[in-house]
Amino acid sequence: MTVPAEDRQDKLRLVTLLTLIRFPLVLLFFAGAMVYANNREPWLFAASFVALVVSAVTDLFDGLLARRFEVETHFGAHVDPLMDKFFYLSTLPVMIYVATRNGHLGHAAFLVVLTVLFLVRDQWVTFLRAIGSMYNVSGCANWAGKLRTALNFPLIFSIYYFEEAPAAIQFIPARALHVFEIVAGVVNLLSLYVYTRHYWPHLRRSASLEHGKAGPRP
Repeated sequence: MTVPAEDRQDKLRLVTLLTLIRFPLVLLFFAGAMVYANNREPWLFAASFVALVVSAVTDLFDGLLARRFEVETHFGAHVDPLMDKFFYLSTLPVMIYVATRNGHLGHAAFLVVLTVLFLVRDQWVTFLRAIGSMYNVSGCANWAGKLRTALNFPLIFSIYYFEEAPAAIQFIPARALHVFEIVAGVVNLLSLYVYTRHYWPHLRRSASLEHGKAGPRP
C-alpha cells in the first residue's frame, strides 16, 4: 500500500520537530538547574529534571519513528548528532558546577575528565563524518554510537539526581554512580575506536595525493 506523499510529509515534520525540540528543552533544563542551585525550591528541581529527561527521550523516539515511518533523511542523520552536542554542552558543565558547589571536588574533577573525553570524541566523529561525506558514506550512527547514547543520557540523569535531588527522595548510592560513570567512559572510548575503524579507509584516501586534492589553503 502506497502512503500518500502528504501523509509522509506530516510524519517527517513530526520526526524533525522531535529532533529539534531537544535544544529548547535542554536550555530550559540549563536555566532551571542554575536557578535551583542558588534557590532550593523543590518545584525547580522537578521542572529541571523533567525537562532533562524529556529532552533525552526525544532522541529515542525521533530515530524510532523515522525508521518506522520510513522518513529518514540526510538532514535528520546530521542534525541528530548536532542536537546531541547541544545536549552535552548544556548539561555537562552544569554537572561539574553542581558537584563543585556541593563540595564533591573529587567527583567534579572526574566529571571534567569525562566532559573532555565526551567532547573530544564528538568532535573527532564529526570530523570523520565530514571526511566520509566526500565519499558518500552515510552519517547515520552505528551500534557503538547508539550504545553510547543509551548509556550517556541515563548517566547524566543519574548525576544530576545524585547531586541535586532533595535528601528526602535521594536513593542513588555514590559507588554505583561512579561505576556507571566509568562504564560510560569505557563505552565512549569504544565508540571512538569503532567510528575511527569504520572511517579509516576514507580518511586514508582523503590524505593521499590522488584523492585528497583541495583548493588552496588560506
